[in-house]
Amino acid sequence: METRANFVLIGVFTLLSALGLLGFGLWAAKFSSERNWQLYRVVFTEAVTGLSVGSPVQYNGIAVGSITDLELDPRDPRKVIAQLRLNASTPVKTDTQAKLAISSLTGPPIIQLTGGSPQAPRLVDSSRQAVPQITTAPSALQNISATANRIVERMDQILSDANVASISTTLQHLETISGNLASRDQGTQALLISARDAARKLETTLDTTNTAIGRLDRDLVQQLPPLLDKLDTTLTKLDSAAGNADGILGENRAAINSFANEGLGQLGPTLTELRGLIGDLRQVTERLENNPAGYLMGRETPKEFDPQ
Repeated sequence: METRANFVLIGVFTLLSALGLLGFGLWAAKFSSERNWQLYRVVFTEAVTGLSVGSPVQYNGIAVGSITDLELDPRDPRKVIAQLRLNASTPVKTDTQAKLAISSLTGPPIIQLTGGSPQAPRLVDSSRQAVPQITTAPSALQNISATANRIVERMDQILSDANVASISTTLQHLETISGNLASRDQGTQALLISARDAARKLETTLDTTNTAIGRLDRDLVQQLPPLLDKLDTTLTKLDSAAGNADGILGENRAAINSFANEGLGQLGPTLTELRGLIGDLRQVTERLENNPAGYLMGRETPKEFDPQ
């Protein structure tokens, strides 16, 4: 009995030791896991279509963790809260931003972390929240979706019933015009031939004009030196004549001054006497015309008797 009891005690002790070692291992694993990972939260104000729990998180293209939880904000269902588990050594700074991105053209969306200047402090050290929150930035997916929505709205406006009717009417008019052009093919062809002939005649005229202008330029160039020589000679003669006139004026300056001072002073009385002489001559002429014999013989014509 004593031997069997000792075996039982040894088995119980061994079992308890194994359970203790297992618990210690689990605790150590949990402690190590908590030390190697850091939780963050991101609040998106846009749709996160395609994003799911377990989707990777990248920082400048390098995988640094994954998404552990996705849920709608209870207070504002337009927002989506994503909980991230990142490596504790990931340098998430206060100016680091998170946005939706795609790793490839056909791949699912992921969360991409960007930014983080060297001077900015770490978010874990600066945040007072139990789970630090990373700010978000508009994603290219959101811009593409918004642009696509605007394009669809504008296409709806362009392809409205009124515009479609207008386009149909325009096509009918174009068809009518093309039919008229086809029926007037011969006239159009004749018009094109006339235009071609006119273009040829215009080209010939331009060639003739260019030839005439070339000859004129050549003749002008040939005659220009003699003309310049004649002009130079004429200017020389004019210069000489001006010099002679200046000399004559210099030599007769005294006489000219004397005439200006004395002759012009006597010109007024002379003109007065000349005006009186002209008046006397006019009276003599009138008398000669009226009674030439009496004026010459010294007696006047007797007046005719005028009975009253």
